[in-house]
Amino acid sequence: MAEPRARPRARGSVFQPSDLTDLLYAFGDPHRTPTTPSPLPGTITILDEILTDFIIETCHYAALSASYSRRQKIKVDDFKFVLRRDERLLGRVLEQLWREKRIKEERKIVDFESVEQGGGGLGVLEGVATQGGVGEGEMRSKKGRGRGKRKRREGEEGGERLAKRVAT
Repeated sequence: MAEPRARPRARGSVFQPSDLTDLLYAFGDPHRTPTTPSPLPGTITILDEILTDFIIETCHYAALSASYSRRQKIKVDDFKFVLRRDERLLGRVLEQLWREKRIKEERKIVDFESVEQGGGGLGVLEGVATQGGVGEGEMRSKKGRGRGKRKRREGEEGGERLAKRVAT
């Protein structure tokens, strides 16, 4: 497929040779011995070109898929659509997406548990922040327009309400 806007490709390698060597070894290259620590330079160059072309073409096909859907932005579903015929690649992409989602959920659970265990309130959060190296003055930040005026008007009463909201 031709690029929508042809751009000259940068000459030279895009990926680090050490990364490509590790990739070759991961896929079964037996040439990682003390006598031959790295594959031939031609092999690294060709693999770099193949990977670069694959990534560029996949992105262009995903952009084409998005344009058929009348969207300007490429979504993850466009890449899933492009990779739908290659079961291994699609499975790997789905596995990575699942892992990312699971890690985000676990982070949310850990954050809520840490607030609940300490009895809730801003005191717990300030303690966590000071242990993390954040000073007391750095924790307070402007939230938007009028927020400071409203707090001044309400006095410390507003801060107590916020602490109750965090605790519930």
